Amino acid sequence: MAEFKHFPVMLKEVLEALNCRKGKVYIDATLGGGGYSEAILEQIQPEGKLLSFDVDEEAIDYCKQRLNKYKNITIIKDSHVNIERHLRLLNTDEITGGVVYDFGASFHQLTSESRGFSFQKEAMLDMRFDKEADFSAYDIVNKYREENLVKIFSEYGEERFSKRIAKGIVQARKKKSIKTTKELVDIILGSTPRVKSKIHPATKVFQAIRIEVNGELENIKKSLVNIMPYLGDGAIIVTVTFHSLEDRIVKNFFKENSAKFPGGNLEIHTRKPITATDEEIKVNPASRSAKLRYAQVIKREI
Repeated sequence: MAEFKHFPVMLKEVLEALNCRKGKVYIDATLGGGGYSEAILEQIQPEGKLLSFDVDEEAIDYCKQRLNKYKNITIIKDSHVNIERHLRLLNTDEITGGVVYDFGASFHQLTSESRGFSFQKEAMLDMRFDKEADFSAYDIVNKYREENLVKIFSEYGEERFSKRIAKGIVQARKKKSIKTTKELVDIILGSTPRVKSKIHPATKVFQAIRIEVNGELENIKKSLVNIMPYLGDGAIIVTVTFHSLEDRIVKNFFKENSAKFPGGNLEIHTRKPITATDEEIKVNPASRSAKLRYAQVIKREI
């Protein structure tokens, strides 16, 4: 089996929130390395049904091998934004059990030698979750206007030196195209003052570019809106986010659709998000920033 490293963050907590039941239909909206999918499948055998989505061909190929003993899973290469289209194609009218989202990039993607997600590894500027997509980090770095670079660095990366970095990129690309992660890192280092910080100066810019390449934030809201009509009474939505921008979208969506308000039908079970235990953080430091929220659909007669 090809290697695909990915840690299912807060797996125990996710399963407790999802409360898997046999005979129900579940969605793993962000398949990744298949950790959540396998755990769900083990709990819903033999009558349950699982649909798992991802745009990353490497993740899909790996999971087809990892999960090949399970007959009640359908793996679909598409974005979670399009879940409702595939439900129609599969004649599945309702998600009776629940859905889990693990937003952001996977450990495998972030540590890949060749996909350009990491500022610590030299690679071509890429950062696409879906390697068949036409739009990449190269296009942003070399084609975006300076003011647009400032906007995404500020909004998606919350980078305080956004203007300096954007100006440095525009000046550098006048001489030649910026093609590699190392070239971009050198520009960032040359555009920012040395300050004491635990994080690398390129961290926030790389995050911002990755979010823009894959439309991550807009896809979160779209996906949640699109899936709501298909969630049956009692179905659970579980989300795992990794930075404040993602978490804010989920928190606001849950609030806007809370059963406490007219037209809302979500019973929110997490006033404050659940976070990883100290034990998990020791094993997987990336889980330190993870926040889990979940809510249950409560259908009300009109």
